[in-house]
Amino acid sequence: MREHFGVTITTYRGARHYTITQLMQRFAVGFAGLLLAVFLVAFLTIYFLSHRLGTINNELSQLQQQQQHIKEENRALLAEQSKLQKSVDEKVAALSVMGEELSSIESMIGLNPADDAALYQRLDTASQTAQEKQYMLTTIPSGYPLDDPTVTSLYGMRQHPVLGRMAMHRGVDLRANIGTPVYATADGVVEWSGDNDGGYGKMVKLGHNFGFDTLYGHLDKTTVSAGDYVRQGQLIGYSGNTGRSSAPHLHYEVRHLNRRLPPTAFMEWSLENYDGLFSREERIKWDSLARTLRKQIAVPERRWSQLAQSLPATSS
Repeated sequence: MREHFGVTITTYRGARHYTITQLMQRFAVGFAGLLLAVFLVAFLTIYFLSHRLGTINNELSQLQQQQQHIKEENRALLAEQSKLQKSVDEKVAALSVMGEELSSIESMIGLNPADDAALYQRLDTASQTAQEKQYMLTTIPSGYPLDDPTVTSLYGMRQHPVLGRMAMHRGVDLRANIGTPVYATADGVVEWSGDNDGGYGKMVKLGHNFGFDTLYGHLDKTTVSAGDYVRQGQLIGYSGNTGRSSAPHLHYEVRHLNRRLPPTAFMEWSLENYDGLFSREERIKWDSLARTLRKQIAVPERRWSQLAQSLPATSS
């Protein structure tokens, strides 16, 4: 067997002879086979990867469809949650109203007096002296806390202007530009003056006789301090837009024994409309209050009378 091959290449310059041994031949054949194997492996790899890529694309498409389905379910759940939250808010508001209407609950469980007559009917206003009436009008909240009042939101359930849901409004809102003077509606002592975290912003709370309180919210500035004694009509601050408020105004509340009452009847209460409060606000035992007040007024009168009688008579 020949161990080499001869190759002759002829050009215009002449002929050249090359010899290819058997080893080189085998090497060339092996290299060609290797290249063929590499190409075959590359082809198979590309084919496999292409098939795998198609499978991944199908799986990705399915995942995208599942994701879209989950998003739709989430939207439906969020809508249902919103409905449930609204229902809960309405029930909470209803419970708040029930809390405010404590006398109705007392009546249902039999804690109220059995007498069918309203409480105001048991208060004999005709027997009250002018001094007693004037004392009640100055120590119990009466009149408006502003010089030029305009009510923009009443006491009761309403769509909250900031929260955007139904909520109990526990006072009245009065239109007032920032810096409008705010006055005390009764004699009392300042229990709070300053910022409040409950949404009232800068506020003043006054404590009055017979368990009454008044609250003045969303103020821009206060002019009294905790512990100060104030008289009816005294300046206590200036209206503003602080706290949970959507526009400048004054929020005004009237409370009795920590129970919030509709302030309208108190704001409209005056000597000319003296009986109006008792006929509109029946949850307070006015008769008991009047008897206590009469005793308080009578004591200093008796003392002055006794003092006058003890003084020696003077000759003219």
